[in-house]
Amino acid sequence: MRPFTDPAVAAHFDAYPPAVRKKLLALRELIFTAAEQLKEVGPLQETLKWGEPAYVTAQTKSGSTVRIDWKAKSPERYAMYFHCQTGLVDTFRTLFPRDFKFEGNRALVFDLSDKVPTDALAFCIQAALTYHSRKKRALGR
Repeated sequence: MRPFTDPAVAAHFDAYPPAVRKKLLALRELIFTAAEQLKEVGPLQETLKWGEPAYVTAQTKSGSTVRIDWKAKSPERYAMYFHCQTGLVDTFRTLFPRDFKFEGNRALVFDLSDKVPTDALAFCIQAALTYHSRKKRALGR
């Protein structure tokens, strides 16, 4: 397991029920692995945003924040969240209509019993972490 650099994030993960923690740690690892495959992303900053583990391209500012979390009010589900104004989730819905469950324009939702489609999810993560750099290239900046 990749070590935590922020004690508050580590404590947040420790507070999850064990089965949920295992699932979210797998998402966390996938986020870091997907980021490492793209030089333009640079190192990720792991922090809490809105009380949820968040992954930010703070150094390069190449992308949009990716968050993950589980809520006690929906104990059998957990999610990966994207900025709702980017259009990312709409793109994912078009590209992967059968791979994910979607929550509006902000999240991919998983049941604890789901087998997560890691290749498709890695694509989604990389799209989010390069969102701003791709937008700048498209505008010729």
